[in-house]
Amino acid sequence: MQSTIDYRGKSKYDASTALAYKDRPAKQQSAEMALLDRVFSSVPKDRRVLDLPCGGGRVSVHLARQGYHMSCADHSVAMLQIARQSLAKNGLDCPVEQQDVEGLTYADAQFDTIVCFRLFHHFPTPSIRQKAVSELCRVAGSQVVISYSSPYSASSIARRLRVLFGGRESQKFTTTLGEVEAYFRRQGFRLVQDYARSPFFHTLHLALFERIP
Repeated sequence: MQSTIDYRGKSKYDASTALAYKDRPAKQQSAEMALLDRVFSSVPKDRRVLDLPCGGGRVSVHLARQGYHMSCADHSVAMLQIARQSLAKNGLDCPVEQQDVEGLTYADAQFDTIVCFRLFHHFPTPSIRQKAVSELCRVAGSQVVISYSSPYSASSIARRLRVLFGGRESQKFTTTLGEVEAYFRRQGFRLVQDYARSPFFHTLHLALFERIP
């Protein structure tokens, strides 16, 4: 089932945008992978993990090197091409598929854990956020790791001030942890722990949710 709802973050990653996005600055890459490692210290290494959206494959490569059984999916064809190249370059053989997070074709509980990194901030409305979380929880056997952008960080506050003084409206949508928790609670998942790259400075958070027995 494919989504009929469109928004900028869903269609922006064409060939040129995907190429520009694939390589993160070294400092940012190091900080984000360190944050990911903090979360995955609670995830057993033998897990089947879906990386959605996989982007250029940086999360999949990082986790596959640690022994996780990775599968990759993204809505952008251009990103999928880059991910395949990155995996091959690193000698990794992981399934790579085109998928729409609002209508995944995977079976229920097909994966043990899903990591959804740098996607949630693209969703402009609560209805899209809830639909995406519902699909992630349906496909996840036990855990979902999801990033979101906090409205309480210094960078988020600065962004709002720029808009207030005539700057361009941001396409990065922030959500509180309470809002994110509510979406997961409706699907029978509970928050295990919330992790921040740098509380009150960077907007990026990673939250680990698990299915309630």
